[in-house]
Amino acid sequence: MIPQEHLATATIPGQDTELRLYRHDKDYMFLIRGKELMSSRIHGSEELLAELAIESIDAPESARVLVGGLGMGFTLSTLLGLVGPNAEIEVVELVPEVVAWNREWLGELNGHPLDDPRVAVFEGDVVPRIRAGKASYDAILLDVDNGPEGLVRPQNDRLYNTSGLANARQALRPGGVLAIWSSMPHEWFTDKLRHAKFQVDEKRVRARRTKGPRRTIWIAKKPARR
Repeated sequence: MIPQEHLATATIPGQDTELRLYRHDKDYMFLIRGKELMSSRIHGSEELLAELAIESIDAPESARVLVGGLGMGFTLSTLLGLVGPNAEIEVVELVPEVVAWNREWLGELNGHPLDDPRVAVFEGDVVPRIRAGKASYDAILLDVDNGPEGLVRPQNDRLYNTSGLANARQALRPGGVLAIWSSMPHEWFTDKLRHAKFQVDEKRVRARRTKGPRRTIWIAKKPARR
């Protein structure tokens, strides 16, 4: 039997919580408080986050996209395959070590997407980046924490409250899309997106695309100017 190997540990900024990276044979896992946060075995819904977002915008060949949460890079890798050579993708990752792990270990899973010249990486909180955007992005993709109800970091709630959604809407260009991944459905959040003046489509998908636990992806579109 191949043993599970502990590769590295990081501390969540502003917390005393540890994020641990493990490898088992060819698979990698992030664990927090002894619970599996994500695994390279299961990434279909992360890929669908990118696919559903990009199919909802008008000009993917030259899109400017903000990705909140690098994770193991599956959303980013899929995104790069869907946009054109003139696209610009900004990736914001809170935990600097996660960026380093992607460069050292995890890039082999998906073609080393951080090496793509269309990608700019920012280490820190995605909230200030969204606040600074003024009709800047065609799409904002959020795979931060466990969805609107945080597991890793209570401060992540700032993304999903009334002011956070207003900031996201302001950062999008007319017709732009806010796409949000969640491990659970939340009817209250669908209503919240509508109250924030988004046109909302709630998708239920499988973690492995065709099987596995169900995940929720919200595609929230900012109306185009009339």
